[in-house]
Amino acid sequence: MASNQGNQGGNKGNPSNQGGSNRGFASMDPDKQREIASQGGKAAHESGHAHEFTSEEAREAGSKGGKAAHEKGTAHEFTPEEAREAGRKGGEASHGGGRGGNQGSQGGQGGNR
Repeated sequence: MASNQGNQGGNKGNPSNQGGSNRGFASMDPDKQREIASQGGKAAHESGHAHEFTSEEAREAGSKGGKAAHEKGTAHEFTPEEAREAGRKGGEASHGGGRGGNQGSQGGQGGNR
């Protein structure tokens, strides 16, 4: 029973499994884990047991995730063009689209940084 104590992180989809158990969620391939987790999330929403995030909770969770990714060095580093495109899309989403021909003339914004 105690032989699996040091293997709490699972094998992360490693097919060789390096002597660990081939049973359980952690030993599954990551795509299979994602599929099962997705089914669980859908079931929780259908039954009314899923947590519904408020805007503030979602903002805080996203901020924590971004900070953690930057600390680990796994965060995406945007090019200036990608940043402009993301900002444009966000503006369209929050303000309902175009603003009557004012696109691209944002004063001093969008220059070389």
